Amino acid sequence: MRAPPLMLFAAGFGTRMGTLTADRPKPLIPVAGKPLMDHALDLADAAKISKVVVNLHYRGDQIREHLAARPILFSDESDLILETGGGLRAAMPLLQESPVIVLNSDAVWTGENPLLALMAHWRAEMGALLTLIPVDMANGHSGHGDFVMDSTGKLQRGSGAQSFVYAGAMITRTEGLPDIAEQVFSVNRLWDRQIEQGQLFGYVHQGQWCDVGRPEGIALAEGILAGQRP
Repeated sequence: MRAPPLMLFAAGFGTRMGTLTADRPKPLIPVAGKPLMDHALDLADAAKISKVVVNLHYRGDQIREHLAARPILFSDESDLILETGGGLRAAMPLLQESPVIVLNSDAVWTGENPLLALMAHWRAEMGALLTLIPVDMANGHSGHGDFVMDSTGKLQRGSGAQSFVYAGAMITRTEGLPDIAEQVFSVNRLWDRQIEQGQLFGYVHQGQWCDVGRPEGIALAEGILAGQRP
């Protein structure tokens, strides 16, 4: 498929990072010598994605300044942070297409480029395609699994030893977003509708992944990027 536009989430407060986000937004915390956000944008560059939209809230001026040399569009949530679903819907006038790629800015990856893999696995009957990590390989992630997957890749909610964690990268159709009444809502609301319609799918990332949502995740991520086994 032709590369869809990319929505990069960068509006969160990063409260789990403690003092590291007292004077800067989490996407600008350095990991292995570059801000977290730049690791995400490297994936977009390698996938030849031409349109990138970044949402802003906490210390958004710093992110604007950091990205000033790039042809990036900004979805400004300065007045009210909208969570993932509301943020994606607010950015639709900038994205202007469906489906779109959605990427979190607080993880690092090795192995295959997840954005290229999403495009390779995408099929027309899908409502969304999520990049997944087996729960026992989800470095830096302290929760339970999010989904279980059948032999066709179709997802249902579930946890346990055979479950998977959503890794923060997906392709999704956006047509269902205007039907959600709330202004502030999680993308989970859209996923629940897609599950009911049998249109939520996943694939398993071939490589390492690390959630950098807490301070201890930085050293873990740097070790993974350096080729160390977690």
